[in-house]
Amino acid sequence: MYRGNRPDGLARFLNAVAAWQFSSGLLSRERDTTLLVEGRTSGKTVSVPVVIADYAGERYLVSMLGEDANWVHNVRHAGGRAALKRRDVEQVSLVDLPADERAPILRRYLAVAPGARPHISVDRHAPLAEFAAIADDYPVFRVQRRPKGP
Repeated sequence: MYRGNRPDGLARFLNAVAAWQFSSGLLSRERDTTLLVEGRTSGKTVSVPVVIADYAGERYLVSMLGEDANWVHNVRHAGGRAALKRRDVEQVSLVDLPADERAPILRRYLAVAPGARPHISVDRHAPLAEFAAIADDYPVFRVQRRPKGP
């Protein structure tokens, strides 16, 4: 479904269904949500199902498909401005973490996102050093709530 880390037709369909399901809060866990971000070429809002990893009192998004995931490019193009939708919409800023801070979050992500495990080449029980070795390949964003207003 993700040959070359790109979703095929079936994966795109299933992602659309999951994005709807996660944003409505139906039959999904609290950490399952939908990322809303402006497309860098279309300008239209793109919806992507994501799993929030919680670590040390913070929330994080991880790209299981690495640096080439479209949502990663869109978030960076938007300067981190995005929204998370699970019943209600929360305006957020996504802060790109440097690779040397990613290892514990990657390990936590694999613990809470079983669907990501086939895409990340380290076992979820591996020592942190193994996660540090692959951290450059998997973007991690800290989720920060944006204040309401203009």
